Amino acid sequence: MDFSAPLLKGTLIKRYKRFLADVTLDDGSVVTAHTANSGSMLGCCTPGSEVWLSPANNPERKLKFTWELVRVGDELVGINTSHPNALAAEAILSGAIPELAGYATLKREVKYGKNSRIDVFLTAPDRPDCYVEVKNTTLFRPDGDNQQVALFPDAVTERGTKHLGELSEMVRAGKRAVMLYMVQRSAAGLSRFAVAEDIDPTYAAALRDALAVGVEALCYTCSVTPERLEVATPLPIRL
Repeated sequence: MDFSAPLLKGTLIKRYKRFLADVTLDDGSVVTAHTANSGSMLGCCTPGSEVWLSPANNPERKLKFTWELVRVGDELVGINTSHPNALAAEAILSGAIPELAGYATLKREVKYGKNSRIDVFLTAPDRPDCYVEVKNTTLFRPDGDNQQVALFPDAVTERGTKHLGELSEMVRAGKRAVMLYMVQRSAAGLSRFAVAEDIDPTYAAALRDALAVGVEALCYTCSVTPERLEVATPLPIRL
């Protein structure tokens, strides 16, 4: 997925009111950017961090920029949660996620469950329908081997727990259901994916229950540059 316009580099002043961030651009101007991320962004919103913004396509939009990337250590991390669904769909269609290959059709935002929409819906004449829920992952913590563990969630997510229950219901109905965690950074220095049970023990328990029913879990990292986001390599899941 290419960014539609060149990103602008800056320095984060602060994130506030969840969806706003003040940034000093490299030309010295200070702007307020939309932050398309409802999570805590723990570890990704430290004042003074290098950030990258996209200009708005709509000249009538109140906020003229959207926060896209932040540098955490040596890595650029994508924080915009509106991208992972498109990244997943693009990767599935290109064969970059072999576990989800072989389906004839792909649709996005299809209604299912109790007043929900599945992120990616895959169908084929000779196999069960496949429901794919995509979650953005931006939380990283060191493990005992001085490598980083990618973790989800970074805040309590009742919605995420609800989705796991609905995926389980699809499996019980004879369908296939997949939880896809999209890590918007490279695999460099990452050892595995895990659930941040200390942040949301209810979600962790719901994931264990869903896996026991037959819901599958996948995690993929991404290649992240100021020009492009692209699904890259799988990351082991160890709960």
